Amino acid sequence: MSLRVDTPGRTASVRRFGPATRWVHRTTAVLMGVCVVTAACLYVPQLAELVGRRELVVRVHEWAGLALPVPVLAGLVSRAFRADLGFLNRFGPHDRVWLRAALRRDKRRSSRPAGKFNAGQKIYAAWIAGATLVMLGTGLIMWFTHLTPLVWRTSATFVHDWLALTIGIVLAGHIGMALGDPEARRGMRTGEVSREWAEREHSVWRRGAPREEQ
Repeated sequence: MSLRVDTPGRTASVRRFGPATRWVHRTTAVLMGVCVVTAACLYVPQLAELVGRRELVVRVHEWAGLALPVPVLAGLVSRAFRADLGFLNRFGPHDRVWLRAALRRDKRRSSRPAGKFNAGQKIYAAWIAGATLVMLGTGLIMWFTHLTPLVWRTSATFVHDWLALTIGIVLAGHIGMALGDPEARRGMRTGEVSREWAEREHSVWRRGAPREEQ
């Protein structure tokens, strides 16, 4: 973790994300947005009538869904991105403390220690990754109808539709939380955050605790 001191009158900045992580996040966000918008156009009658060209919307939806795993797979060539995935996939004692505080609705920063990613972000990342794989699998069953029996296609359609609705709700919550934290958005946009924000929101990361990035 690097520290850059800005010009007088400005706060010191901490390096949070490298280019690979930021581009994977942006590209995945665009593809996910296309999937959500095209799904809405396919399932909401008013939007379907407004947009028209259902066949084109279906094809855009399908190819955007197929492309969803590509940014993450491409990002694996980056050592920094692989390290960020490691942090997302690792729970420590401080994460259990964070979760207990969240369940108690304890909003004091001192009661919610966090590494580079807090426990909520780790759970969200794991859930959205799993949901994406399920959507990809059920979508392929729905696309290649001649390869599977009718009961598989019916079940896949049911799971795909309801999981899509759930993903939309979860994404709305994710976006809402991001809108409420300009410094977190700055970190994903520029790769840097203020030292004060890092110490307040991700104290374990800033202290350089074992198994966290320094």
